[in-house]
Amino acid sequence: MVGGSTRDYWFCSHPSVSSAVAEFIASGANMVTKAGLKIGAAILVLSMAGISPAWSISDDAKIKAALENAYSKVVKMNGGKNADYIPALAKVDPKIFGIALVTADGRVYTTGDVKSEVSIQSISKVFTLAMVMDQQGPAAVEKTIGVDATGQAFNSIVAIEQYKGAEMNPLVNPGAIATTSMVKGDGRRGIWKNILEAYGEFAGRPLSVNAEVFKSESETNQRNQAIAALMYAYGRIKDNPARATDIYTEQCAVSVNAKDLAIMAATLANGGKNPVTGKTVMKAANVPEVLAVMATAGLYDDSGKWLAKTGLPAKSGVGGGIIAVVPGKYGIASISPPLDSAGNSYKAQLAIAEVDKSLGSNPYNVTPYNGAKMAGGE
Repeated sequence: MVGGSTRDYWFCSHPSVSSAVAEFIASGANMVTKAGLKIGAAILVLSMAGISPAWSISDDAKIKAALENAYSKVVKMNGGKNADYIPALAKVDPKIFGIALVTADGRVYTTGDVKSEVSIQSISKVFTLAMVMDQQGPAAVEKTIGVDATGQAFNSIVAIEQYKGAEMNPLVNPGAIATTSMVKGDGRRGIWKNILEAYGEFAGRPLSVNAEVFKSESETNQRNQAIAALMYAYGRIKDNPARATDIYTEQCAVSVNAKDLAIMAATLANGGKNPVTGKTVMKAANVPEVLAVMATAGLYDDSGKWLAKTGLPAKSGVGGGIIAVVPGKYGIASISPPLDSAGNSYKAQLAIAEVDKSLGSNPYNVTPYNGAKMAGGE
């Protein structure tokens, strides 16, 4: 069946929606329950997964033009400054700027500097969350950490005290360190090996740690140590908060370039299957819940502004990178180290938003339905 007159039927018959609706009805629950959240996550993905025929990932020329236009428009803009609370980040070349987009069928598009590496920083939180969801299930994350935006700073101690470590989310530091503490492995070395290998599978190549950044962060992470101790006191971290903080610090120091990040984002866009390597690296069923957390808490205090502007689940890091995901279509990333006052890359935000606009990827931009009315209803 084709055309707008059958879209609603296709949507409601899709297994991701129909199974969630069935669970919702059977539970007798309301929309704030887990079943309701599953419906919301399924609707988010389906609304962004190519149901609308307005744009196709096969449009090669349009994708190339969108990247080139975004780059030429943003490259001359000046704003922000490198993070300096971690001394090693202040020394990164502020002129690095590149954009990469990878489609769900594995085509790679780049412009600008996509070879220079920066530390992944908080973008790593997304992929550690993906690991834990695969290992223990989304319910374990919701029960231990939570998935709600805190409404406070990413490293807030007040937010921990307010709910005794609950009602966090895995993309702010308390929730992220607790998430890292949940990764399974044989001791510190085994846990780290599993994390680094997982990141490499998302990126499609082995990744490594920037030793200078790791050392610099380790020498200045006293607040994160305090956060971990408090989360341990409230039972959100079950064991060894110092080790969890150390591993979390190391995961933030993994080196990536814009192409790596775009492939990682595209793996989420492709339901957990790396579109470049063809390897499935996370369960497709867990992708919607990861994207939902990205949508609500991905860009620190400006997460709402970003979602209102682009409609895209995204995650930034103070190393200068940002990833964004259009499920079923593409993953995109940009790197530029200077940050705005909220801690997000000044140029990367502008570049991704420009590509999003050019390709019409915002799922909330809806063309009114003008087709024939289907039979049924009241």
